[in-house]
Amino acid sequence: MFYPGKPVIEVGSADFPNVRSALGSPLAKSIYSIDGVVRVFFGSDFVNVTKSDDVSLDILKPEIFAAVMDFYSSGQPLFLDSQAAAAAAAKDTPINEDNSETVAMIKELLETRIRPAVQDDGGDIEYCGFDPESGIVKLRLQGACSGCPSSSVTLKSGIENMLIHYVPEDSTSWSMNS
Repeated sequence: MFYPGKPVIEVGSADFPNVRSALGSPLAKSIYSIDGVVRVFFGSDFVNVTKSDDVSLDILKPEIFAAVMDFYSSGQPLFLDSQAAAAAAAKDTPINEDNSETVAMIKELLETRIRPAVQDDGGDIEYCGFDPESGIVKLRLQGACSGCPSSSVTLKSGIENMLIHYVPEDSTSWSMNS
């Protein structure tokens, strides 16, 4: 993870899983121009870069650091158009009056306990829905957490345990799709 010492993205996060998705962000596009970069993710105060297995982090680190510093000294916007910025800023977890009590509790748990832990590992988690019939909570992992099989298993187990502990529900079984 790279910490530029300035806020990276004001609200939400932005995941760039491929070069094409990075075209709307000068910073992401610049980082993708470095050989060996396979994914870029922006959090509130960090930039996370996933590298290919055949490239050494020792070689990539100075190039990525230079790209981040060059971007911040250039004064360019993080996104080229307002649509890309709005998509990145869209918050998935605000609690609104249409939410059931269970959904409100799930969102509160995501915001206060789960998301901070996931962000500490260079990723983010997006709430995608809850089916009260089946008890399935749909979440999407982003950034560093999205491609790592071991973190997916750990997160799934940890999140399910937290849901069972903090969210009272008639159903005794919880499941999480990611």
